[in-house]
Amino acid sequence: MGGAFPRSESGRSYEVYTTGRSPKFLANAAQGSRKDARDAVVAARKAQPGWAGATAYNRGQVLYRVAEVMESRRAQFVSEVRAAEGLTPTRAEATVSAAIDRWVWYAGWSDKYAQVLGGLNPVAGPFFNISAPEPTGVVAALAPQSSSLLGLVSVLAPIIVSGNTSVVLASQDRPVPAITLAEALATSDVPGGVVNLITGHTAEIAPWLASHRDVNAIDLTGAADVEGLTWGDLEATAATNLKRVLRPAGTTATATEPDFTTEPGLDRLEAFLETKTVWHPKGR
Repeated sequence: MGGAFPRSESGRSYEVYTTGRSPKFLANAAQGSRKDARDAVVAARKAQPGWAGATAYNRGQVLYRVAEVMESRRAQFVSEVRAAEGLTPTRAEATVSAAIDRWVWYAGWSDKYAQVLGGLNPVAGPFFNISAPEPTGVVAALAPQSSSLLGLVSVLAPIIVSGNTSVVLASQDRPVPAITLAEALATSDVPGGVVNLITGHTAEIAPWLASHRDVNAIDLTGAADVEGLTWGDLEATAATNLKRVLRPAGTTATATEPDFTTEPGLDRLEAFLETKTVWHPKGR
């Protein structure tokens, strides 16, 4: 949070176990609170102007650096993903490779999406009419519950590559890969406050992010299949303060998590952009 690793203001923690037929104790994770969520939003808002003001090339290079740091800690990520998701060593290795590649994929789009999603509009008159995408601001995201690393990266990278800052709730039962990713972010070139990651109970913290008036958008992907949480209620809460909302996959009350192994496309990146249109007279 804000480039540091503070304790939860509540002092609470909860036990995390491995996934499999015989779950084993893995770690005590900090149990974030409503106050932690508010502090994370403050940190994200403070960092947003500077991050959005960086050049697209610079943001891309920062994301490339994150991928390099992740690669340097590959063995740790593989071990943690295997424990968190109950995968075989081969599948865990493939998942980590895909997560690193996903960072690189979005880093490559940092200085290209504006040309694809913006453009010069034809108008009647001696004017240029130009549409350009700009970051929305502070984006909250509920990380996928099952895909503890690849899903997290697939949700987070498209938010920050365009200049948004983020407040992310990690997978409730599988937070350890997210914590290690936070360490990778902190030891790369990502400015403090661009990514603020909270561990804890999704159903406890998500409503406060949905209702927070200084959060401009929210990704509800991780609301799928969370006990005690209905994503439609979060969407309704977000609507009261005109947030942009990215719904989880599926159309049911519980919804589902998408398949993060497929090529992502630009939908998630575009979901948290605002289009600014400028008129300019043509010279003679």
